[in-house]
Amino acid sequence: MTMMDYAILLGFALVILGVTLAAARLVIGPTLADRIVALDMMTVQLVAFGGLAALQSRSAAFLDVAVVLALVGFLATVCLARYLERRILLKSEELK
Repeated sequence: MTMMDYAILLGFALVILGVTLAAARLVIGPTLADRIVALDMMTVQLVAFGGLAALQSRSAAFLDVAVVLALVGFLATVCLARYLERRILLKSEELK
C-alpha cells in the first residue's frame, strides 16, 4: 500500500467518526437548530466520503454522486432554516 492509500483510509475513518458524532447530536438535540446543523454536518461528511471513494476507486462516478448530494443537502438546509425562521417569527408574534 502506498502513502496515498493510508491517507485515504485515515480519511474514511475520520469521516465515519464525524458522521457518528453528528448522528449523536441529531438524536440528542436539544433544539431544532442543533438538529439542523447536525444534519448539515452529516451531509458534508457524506460528500467527503464520496470524494474519498472516488480517490480510492479512481473513478469519477462517485464525484457525480457527491455533487448531487451536496446540492440536495444545500437545498434541505435552506428549507429547514426557512422553516425555523418562520417558526420563530410566529412564536414572537404570539407573544405580542
